[in-house]
Formats: sequence, C-alpha cells, structure tokens
Amino acid sequence: MKLLLIVLLVGIVLSLAWGGVALLRGGPADTRLVRSLTLRIGLSIGLFMLLILGALCGWWRPHHL
Repeated sequence: MKLLLIVLLVGIVLSLAWGGVALLRGGPADTRLVRSLTLRIGLSIGLFMLLILGALCGWWRPHHL
C-alpha cells in the first residue's frame, strides 16, 4: 500500500514538471499544459481518496496530537 502511495506522489510531481515544461515552451494551441493539469488533479483526488479509504478501513491510523 505504501508503494502505491509513493507511485501516486511521484506521478503528481512528474505531472507538475511536465506542466512546467509545457508552460515554458508555450504555444497557443498547446494542450500539454491542460493534459498535465488534468492528470495532476486526477492523481491528487485518487491519492486523497486512497488516504481516506485507508483511514476508514484501518489500514493506517492518523497521528493524534
């Protein structure tokens, strides 16, 4: 499960870098930036849902202060 979380985090960072490169190169009809943003949002929502599901199922417990 931890490996899946790490893969999602790496995917989010790579998507961020991909979007940064697309933004720097520019272009009026460039859809790479939009695809990168869509992918990053999808991965972030998936990671968030996985964390909530894991906490509800008892796979891990949030830290209590």
